[in-house]
Amino acid sequence: MFTGIVEELGEIVRSTETGDDSALVAIRGPLVTSDARHGDSIAVNGVCLTVVDVDGGVFTADVMGETLRRTALGALRPGDPVNLERAAALNSRLGGHLVQGHVDGVGEIIAREPAAQWETVRFRLPAGLARYVVEKGSITVDGVSLTVAEVGDDWFSVGLIPTTLKLTVLGTKQLGDPVNLEVDVLAKYVERLLGDRNAGGAR
Repeated sequence: MFTGIVEELGEIVRSTETGDDSALVAIRGPLVTSDARHGDSIAVNGVCLTVVDVDGGVFTADVMGETLRRTALGALRPGDPVNLERAAALNSRLGGHLVQGHVDGVGEIIAREPAAQWETVRFRLPAGLARYVVEKGSITVDGVSLTVAEVGDDWFSVGLIPTTLKLTVLGTKQLGDPVNLEVDVLAKYVERLLGDRNAGGAR
């Protein structure tokens, strides 16, 4: 479990194919590897990966085909920056919201509107995710916990403060760039519970 508060901007070192449908990815992150061990979880652009090995501030992780297909990790190349966050400890503050690191879909940046102290960014929503996104609700974009400012049928927008622009990959993403999206897990549970209740009532 994560909080969506990015700890460090890391960097993709290399990606090595380990089969037709998988890869071993090496990522530089001196802070998140300072106490990392084999088997630990680290979120990379919002994707929960399991540490295989740590060596000199670089950790490696296996990325399966399912992850490559359902996230934007497959588009990353050596030298690309990535948002990194270690799994939350039970005694840590929940500064963002509950984030699982399970990406629901890949969105796309469709507009950026700079202002004096912040920037409004609009993202395209994949089909089927809009019902989970509400104004003033939480959403995770490339591992960053954000508050939804506006939402449409196939898009939503957020306001990014200078700290987010400076310390995460969202500050340098361009129009058309893909982003990993994770909707609020509570919305999905509520939908499932209401669906089960309605189905029960129908019987």
